[in-house]
Amino acid sequence: MKLSQFKFKLPEAQVALEPPHKTFENEDGTVEKIYRRDECRLMVLHRKSQTIEMFQKDENGNETEEPLLFRDIINYFDDGDAIVLNDTKVFPARLFGTKEKTDAKIEVFLLRELNPEFRLWDVLVEPARKIRIGNKLFFDEDGPMVAEVIDNTTSRGRTLRFLYDCPREEFKRELFALGSAPVPRYIADKRPVTADDMENFQTIYAKHEGAVTAPSSGLHFSRELMKRLEIRGINFSYITVHCGLGCFDPIEVEDLTKHKMSSEQIKVTAEACDIVNKAKAEGHRVCAVGVSTIRATESAVGTDGMLKEFDGWTNRFIFPPYEFGFADTMIANFYHPESTMMMATAAFGGYELVYEAYEKAVANGYMFGCYGDAMLILDD
Repeated sequence: MKLSQFKFKLPEAQVALEPPHKTFENEDGTVEKIYRRDECRLMVLHRKSQTIEMFQKDENGNETEEPLLFRDIINYFDDGDAIVLNDTKVFPARLFGTKEKTDAKIEVFLLRELNPEFRLWDVLVEPARKIRIGNKLFFDEDGPMVAEVIDNTTSRGRTLRFLYDCPREEFKRELFALGSAPVPRYIADKRPVTADDMENFQTIYAKHEGAVTAPSSGLHFSRELMKRLEIRGINFSYITVHCGLGCFDPIEVEDLTKHKMSSEQIKVTAEACDIVNKAKAEGHRVCAVGVSTIRATESAVGTDGMLKEFDGWTNRFIFPPYEFGFADTMIANFYHPESTMMMATAAFGGYELVYEAYEKAVANGYMFGCYGDAMLILDD
């Protein structure tokens, strides 16, 4: 397929800058926000019947005017079904420092730790034109955190050596205390990043630190919804995909076969395999939550259609047409035009049906992006 086939007009007002929430004004005039992860809107796609659901139904099965909410996914799963979740944990990757001598303000985006012993980190810097090998960056004004640029990796990429002599855990604690939530640029450029974002931009089941962007389709799960699904008999299988910024890289070729995805580190354990393979063998539904999860399961599925243990990296780029080997159900967000996430969703649900869903979403005011609304794709 071609890049231009994933173009559509997304109104700026329909890019969610915050998760679903209710706002209250206190007696002293201060404003308080109560966030409701599972109260975003939900659209349900049935890929075999080529139908789309947007509204709740009454006791007679007739559509009402009330929109489906994410918490309504419980009505689409049965005892024995399995849901595959990405339990990566986002760390506060966005830092701001100043360049020595000039005091120019520099944004430093931490990507990954290269060498714990020597405090080496792979980072992105902005504005990159001002940062050269040998420059020193100072953080927290007169604080002790200082970094030296020791290499150029890409046009914006640098290798930093942090000059901070202490045990590794203390260093990381001090480093992360200087950072903020790495929300996407389309949010950070529109409003200040707050302390709430570090909680909101993290799934409630996050466990293994290593992601610089959230597996956003998992952000909709609340503790209450997880408990209700568990009581209903749904099993959870946790895999780890350390989400990088590759999903946000613009595609610069019209022919999608020529695009190269950045790699992401994944780990699929024997325990995770056992849970989903049992569900699949018994004829139950297996649902992958998000594009990062679907990329990982497609990288770890065997020729027999069962999930295998995997510990490594994947740069799998999924776009239509694509024959999926494992999951039969998927939860996704509404993504930006021409994004790799939209392409993977279209590959799973079928290009025509997903594109129709996106048109309905724009026309009906659905919210897009990591804090936006959700889509459930069923194989019926």
